Amino acid sequence: MRTVGLIVEYNPFHNGHLYHLQQSVKITEADAVVAVMSGHFLQRGEPALADKWTRTEMALRGGCDLVLELPVAYSAQAAEWFGYGAVATLAATGVVDTLCFGSEGGDLAPMRRVAQELAAEGPVFTSLLADKLAEGVSYPSAYSAAVRAYMGATGDAEAAHFAFDQPNNTLGLHYLLALERLGSPITPYTIKREKAGYAQTDITDARIASATAIRKLILEDGSTGGAAPYMPGTTLDLLAKGSAARVSWRLFERQLFHKLLSETARALAGYHEVTEGLEHRIKNVLPSLHALTFETLLESLKTKRYTRTKLQRALLAILLGHHKEDMTREKLKRGVEYIRVLGFTPKGRLLLKRMRKEAHLPVLLSAADAQSDWRYLQMDVEATSVYALANPNASPRELFRDYYGTPVMVER
Repeated sequence: MRTVGLIVEYNPFHNGHLYHLQQSVKITEADAVVAVMSGHFLQRGEPALADKWTRTEMALRGGCDLVLELPVAYSAQAAEWFGYGAVATLAATGVVDTLCFGSEGGDLAPMRRVAQELAAEGPVFTSLLADKLAEGVSYPSAYSAAVRAYMGATGDAEAAHFAFDQPNNTLGLHYLLALERLGSPITPYTIKREKAGYAQTDITDARIASATAIRKLILEDGSTGGAAPYMPGTTLDLLAKGSAARVSWRLFERQLFHKLLSETARALAGYHEVTEGLEHRIKNVLPSLHALTFETLLESLKTKRYTRTKLQRALLAILLGHHKEDMTREKLKRGVEYIRVLGFTPKGRLLLKRMRKEAHLPVLLSAADAQSDWRYLQMDVEATSVYALANPNASPRELFRDYYGTPVMVER
């Protein structure tokens, strides 16, 4: 059974995702689709609009056969570790033959050449990156500038001028870097992103809009009506089940401000992504805020160096209790310790049967099956509890659903 792997957030699953899924199956000639999906907290440091089980069902009804969870230790990271964790998960299944991702460029060749050049993390590129960061720009800007300079020095003009500062191109490069570093035999493909940019908030097409624009419509309207043309009917049905499917940072403000106010600057400095004196900046702006809202805090903290995404990831690490000691480069490079199954179809069940023999890691259907020393799984359980508290009426069982719940099964 030829199987294509997808790396997704599906926040929420929309028509653009459906197009990508269908085209991925077509160009890879796949018989089955495995998606590794972020759980409750996402790559840009945001909570998911709907919980991971609801989004799993969206994925299965949209055409995926098996949905695996990307641990929060990787899902709320910058592109390098987000990509590494996701690719490592797909590689560990032992059943994924190809990987297909969207990109602004739609051209795999220059991206692969860059990945092959940079996979060894040589001192020349590291020095270039340090020089660009010293100019005071954000990490993504510094990274893309260092790539351009490095590839220009090798004489590869096409790669030097490739737009690695665009978000999907950046993620795609890091997927390819992960494949190189893991020595994975998975064959990569890319599809050019059409009609809506990654973070585009305006809508310019009758049926395709970015997930960012769709979330904006849903959160501002308080309903899915305005966003209906841009999502499959199955997604609309699942989002209509309740207000819990409209989660945003606003619902975590009290939890976050409690931690920011009760912890010292020294304690804040111990959290992942809190760097370059950000802990002092946080403490200094708190007394001057005109409102205790997440957006007000972000606007007060933002600088040229501290981008919105960087700040969201740092604040999320504080909210979730992710300390630097848990997220060292050495620990992250070890990759995932397990494969967590969120849902499957009958075809996905066949893949799971193969994985019992071919997977390189234990396959979990419940957190209750885990080893007690798997720190990254414990972080997922804790993230579920924090996410559940967005609902003031959450039950104890919902806080610990990772232990009580079973994978989503969709017969189609």
